[in-house]
Amino acid sequence: MTQVPPYPTQLAGSSSLLAKYLTKDIFDKLCDKTTANGYTLAHAINSGVQNPDSGIGVYAADEESYDVFAALFDPIIYKYHGHAKEDKHQSDLNSVNLKAPNPDPTGKYILSTRIRVARNLRGVPLGTAIDKDQRDKIARDISAVLCGFTGELSGTYYSLSNMSEADRLSLVGDHFLFKAGDRYLESAGLNRHWPHGRGIFHNTDKTFLVWINEEDQLRIISMQSGGDIARVFERLATAIDMLSTKVQFAYSDHLGYITSCPTNLGTAMRASVHIRLPNLSKKSQELEAIAQIYHLQIRGIHGEHSSCQDGVYDISNKRRLGITEVRCVQDMHDGVVALIKREQELAL
Repeated sequence: MTQVPPYPTQLAGSSSLLAKYLTKDIFDKLCDKTTANGYTLAHAINSGVQNPDSGIGVYAADEESYDVFAALFDPIIYKYHGHAKEDKHQSDLNSVNLKAPNPDPTGKYILSTRIRVARNLRGVPLGTAIDKDQRDKIARDISAVLCGFTGELSGTYYSLSNMSEADRLSLVGDHFLFKAGDRYLESAGLNRHWPHGRGIFHNTDKTFLVWINEEDQLRIISMQSGGDIARVFERLATAIDMLSTKVQFAYSDHLGYITSCPTNLGTAMRASVHIRLPNLSKKSQELEAIAQIYHLQIRGIHGEHSSCQDGVYDISNKRRLGITEVRCVQDMHDGVVALIKREQELAL
């Protein structure tokens, strides 16, 4: 009989959503439950327990985790996404439905555009619970599919475990090479078997990129210089459609695309631009007010928790669950239009 761990008193004082919603009653209700992949409540909360400074603090191992541990996951998902347990999710990757003319055709403000989604395969444990053979199989199968792409999407796959020094330096130079995850992902079990079963694919033009077995099994990325948001989205949608003819992604009518971290559920999309706003950077309250209207997140260009440099920001959609992919990108586009308009007014 498996010994049930005690209630994690070290969460006292933590401001994470785990600490907020993991009451003693909820813990007692869930502590002896297990998914078909052997995932327990102790596994799900380990990252938040080991890292009390976490924002969320929980990770799933499979779609079943969100049902078995629903008493914990449901309030966290509602708090983060505003998505109730009876709500449904809808997907729309049809680029025709996006109305996004280039907000900056002269290239004065937008440096680059990047849209990514996370995807995991149906019927396979997520990175928190996957074994080495399953991880290696994903890398083999997905890289074979990607290497069969033609036209604009054709490119090369690089395995992290047997990469040449020349390839490594090239990928570092392009900012494509991902590293083992931070202490939060380490505690969640997402760094196991590093670097085996991990790799990177990119097309010849370096506008399409896929990370295999990073935090999620796939991170599919479309990007390019400038502000042609519609073109970046169209390329991403085409690639996802091509992949979908070869593999099935884990998807729920309630939660959308299944991911290991509940913050990525739904579209699992982050649509962003690097944008230069030197005048608005001096008016942080105005910047934040516009971002709030259009459901945007503001970061420094070096990622979450980084600061702005030279008036350049990373602006992305904040909503992911309960809205479509088209809506995510539309939010970002419309917000960027408003930001540029205000920046131009301040320059007069």
